[in-house]
Amino acid sequence: MDVILVINAGSSSIKFHAFAVNDAQLDPIAGGKIEEIYSNPHFIAKRQSGEVLEDKSWREGQQLGHDNAIAFLLDWLRSHGEGRATLRAVGHRVVHGGDRYSEPVRVDARVMEALEALVPLAPLHQPHNLAAIRSIMARNERVPQIACFDTAFHHTQPAVATRFALPPDITSRGVRRYGFHGLSYEYIASVLPERDERAARGKTVALHLGNGASMTALDGCKSIASTMGFTAVEGLVMGTRSGSLDPGVVLWMLEEANMDARAIESLLYKRSGLLGVSGISSDMRELLASNDPRAAEAVELFCYRISRELGSLAAALGGLDAIVFTAGIGEYADAVRKRVCELAAWLGVSLDEEANARHGPLISDAKSAVDVWVIPTNEELMIARHALSRLEG
Repeated sequence: MDVILVINAGSSSIKFHAFAVNDAQLDPIAGGKIEEIYSNPHFIAKRQSGEVLEDKSWREGQQLGHDNAIAFLLDWLRSHGEGRATLRAVGHRVVHGGDRYSEPVRVDARVMEALEALVPLAPLHQPHNLAAIRSIMARNERVPQIACFDTAFHHTQPAVATRFALPPDITSRGVRRYGFHGLSYEYIASVLPERDERAARGKTVALHLGNGASMTALDGCKSIASTMGFTAVEGLVMGTRSGSLDPGVVLWMLEEANMDARAIESLLYKRSGLLGVSGISSDMRELLASNDPRAAEAVELFCYRISRELGSLAAALGGLDAIVFTAGIGEYADAVRKRVCELAAWLGVSLDEEANARHGPLISDAKSAVDVWVIPTNEELMIARHALSRLEG
């Protein structure tokens, strides 16, 4: 059996999914993650059915780090393979592909050098993505590794949508709007024709709402504008990220609050958003279940900012045929979807509340001028598809 492994390496966790290749078809086998790899490592793996294959913890305080975590994962996969399982390729989620990479690429020393040069554009994500690639390369340099970029899908955006109003001595160094969550949007674009041909041919806004959140305008299933720009902190209110902020606030933090760059980075990425506003949690489920007025305030701000951006993206599209909710909040938080749709009534959105309560898939009613869908995303399958296509290509 040929297997494609998909890895999403973060700062403190490594998520994985394994797919069997059967006559060019990809069948999910198992998935899981190793969490807290620098403090209290915990590994869990499950079959596609949800059956737990293994649940393992290390002693408290033990550090695995990326290198040892990858080594453990490869050994575990080898020992739990069914029959003569052969690792055909490893597909990696890599946050930033810069100007250069508009599609997935097979990694070699030259590509690694180019991706390492992009670390300043995504310092909180790129180093960890590359650490996993480097670790596998050191253990088995012959296994093909495919880098799949969160920025690549947005390369179809027109130049005017990617520019900042800054002098060329700044913008020439790669300072521009890139957009992220591209693998999620690419998956939605790939399945949208099966759900709604009008939406696939026309003007659709997709909302990837999770701990990280963004929105993208799709015209004929091509990205033409996105709420995220140079970094993954711009745009919507997120779990712990602030979203869009007046640059003057950052200057105020430097000059009046005496904060340095690292302190500001920590504030904007880890202590703001839903957590910062509510002081309770970054988890939308906890906020929706809470009676604390601060929780309600955080949810209200989250939905308000979505409604503002929806108007902006509809303007960029020159109209609106459909809205797609996806990712954790988008797929499961019916209260959030309800509020967003209510705020979008001016666009002709009319909600079917019963369909919304059961999470769709179609949650707009017959009167709605705009079709509203709930479509689960599958970034891992998208990465596996890219890895397989690069092998066959």
